[in-house]
Amino acid sequence: MADTTTYTRRAPYIEGAQENYIDLLTQQVGRAPGSAGVPTLAELGPQVAGQNILTQAAQQQAATQAGLGQLTFGAEGDVTGVGTGTGVAGYQPFLDQAAAYSGPQAYQGFMSPYQQQVIDTTLAEFDTQTAQGVPQLAANAIQAGAFGGGREGVAQAQYASDAAAKRAALQAQLLGQGFTQANQLAQQGFEQQRNLASLQPSLAASGVQQLGAAGTGNLAFQQAQLDAAQQRNQLAYNEPLSRLNAFGSGIAAQMSGAPTTTTTTTLGGAGSVGPLSQALSAGLSAYGLGSIFGGN
Repeated sequence: MADTTTYTRRAPYIEGAQENYIDLLTQQVGRAPGSAGVPTLAELGPQVAGQNILTQAAQQQAATQAGLGQLTFGAEGDVTGVGTGTGVAGYQPFLDQAAAYSGPQAYQGFMSPYQQQVIDTTLAEFDTQTAQGVPQLAANAIQAGAFGGGREGVAQAQYASDAAAKRAALQAQLLGQGFTQANQLAQQGFEQQRNLASLQPSLAASGVQQLGAAGTGNLAFQQAQLDAAQQRNQLAYNEPLSRLNAFGSGIAAQMSGAPTTTTTTTLGGAGSVGPLSQALSAGLSAYGLGSIFGGN
């Protein structure tokens, strides 16, 4: 009994292209990430931009405003720790200073260092003017015919008493003016510090926001650069595969219209087909009767 085997082969140029495609595909599959000339997995994968110095400065200002200590940052710029701070909010020093400007002794810090000199000079001038009035008392006593008498003594005593009272009043007035002015200045200082204490949080927050906004803008730019680098690496890795896929698609498109060769081999038995019959059969399958006889 004869054994018959039938082989169907595609055109040689199709088989050659398929073999070349398999070789190229094998090479591309062997290009592991991180090997020579191939991006690493880290370069192919997504990356996150680390915090920048502007954002870190904004975070530090916010921590300081809250009374916290120095922040520590990790390799990616993230906050990893907070140092021991004062526990005092940013506005507290202004409140403390305002408290120093209140109370019964607050005026002392605003007293003029020249006040005593002004008082001494004024009183000295008053004493000079008072002394100049004593001779006039004697002249008045002579005209009245009471010189050296009791009436003159009474007049001098009254004059001295009035002068002392005026001097004391003048001194009190000068001291009172200095106290009033110092007290007003202390009150102004109190109000100023209290206003600064109320404004300080908003001013500090504004500074933090400005730094944070600048840091966010810079962070977005850094992230865009990392994303672009990732896309370039992915393109570099996939570009040979894309060309190879185009090559494979081209082969597949050509296969439907490419001729084939069918070979039937019979081994043993009386009905064996000779080589000439096999060749004719293969030729008829490959090119058709029209090709052999030159017909259409």
